[in-house]
Formats: sequence, C-alpha cells, structure tokens
Amino acid sequence: MYKLINTKYTNGTSAVSSVIRLSDNASIPFDPANTDYQTFKKEVLAGAELQDADGNVMTDSAEYVRTLP
Repeated sequence: MYKLINTKYTNGTSAVSSVIRLSDNASIPFDPANTDYQTFKKEVLAGAELQDADGNVMTDSAEYVRTLP
C-alpha cells in the first residue's frame, strides 16, 4: 500500500512530490531511475492500493500512475 505526499510551497500552492510505501514508511521520489519507484508503479498497475495525500483510497490509481514519468 502506498500514499501520495504533497509538498506545500510558500506561495500557498501544493503539488504531489513523492510517494510513501506504508509498510516501512520509505519515501520514494518520482524518479524513473529509482528502483523503488519502478516497483511502486508496477505494483499499483497490478492492483496495489494507492491513497491520495488525504489518505483516501484512489479508485483510479492505475490511471493516475500511467500519467507519471
């Protein structure tokens, strides 16, 4: 299970900046060269649960992951 993390900027905006693997609280950056990131994408596409930054389970998680680099 994974959870998206938002970064809040000083101008008041925020953006999804990374993902947390909830089993061990590892922070995974959105970096295609990172093996944990590659695993995250494969697992979510295969049906692993992904939560949005508020902790709600995303029903369109595979669709969202397909838009990532």
